[in-house]
Amino acid sequence: MSSTQPHETKIVSADATALGVFGLALVTFVASTQKMGWTTGSVYLMPWALFLGSIAQIWAAAVDFKRNSYFGAIVLGAFGLFWIAVAMHWAISNGWFGSLPENADPRQFGYACFGYLFFCLFITVAAFEANKVFGAILVLILVLLGSLGSQLLGIKPELTGPLAAWAEFLIAILGFYAAGAIFLNGFFGRQILPLGAPMGWVKKG
Repeated sequence: MSSTQPHETKIVSADATALGVFGLALVTFVASTQKMGWTTGSVYLMPWALFLGSIAQIWAAAVDFKRNSYFGAIVLGAFGLFWIAVAMHWAISNGWFGSLPENADPRQFGYACFGYLFFCLFITVAAFEANKVFGAILVLILVLLGSLGSQLLGIKPELTGPLAAWAEFLIAILGFYAAGAIFLNGFFGRQILPLGAPMGWVKKG
């Protein structure tokens, strides 16, 4: 009498982090050009916010959830949702859903930036335990969120505006490097471009 042995099927998913980080890098690069004054308006920023800033990051987060990659899943997912909300804010501001009511208050976006800033304080600790490039990107994101939130609330806009622009631009540059490094290192199976060793401040359980 034959017995059937159970078989375990393991589905392996590729690391989608490079795609998610590239999405973040590209959308911040395009958005920073408006803050720098190199481009004007937000109408043509919305496609990049929706497809690269949101869909690319949310899809990468979904893959990371399946791979049990806790850091990538939460961070990419959180910022993918952030860029959907930003795109909606721009669409409403540009009248895509009709004229703005009198009580429309764009300062609410500023408070949302501060909400993300509080959450990113925790993410930054974990980012430095992933690698130094991720840590540097999160520090710049803290600067961006704090300065952009302050600008939207009218707090020293002559200072916080340019600070937000340069922080966002530097996030993009580091993001392009990180995406390229993750891609090449993963493709060749060894370190081609360094990302910097974890800081080792906090030991995992």
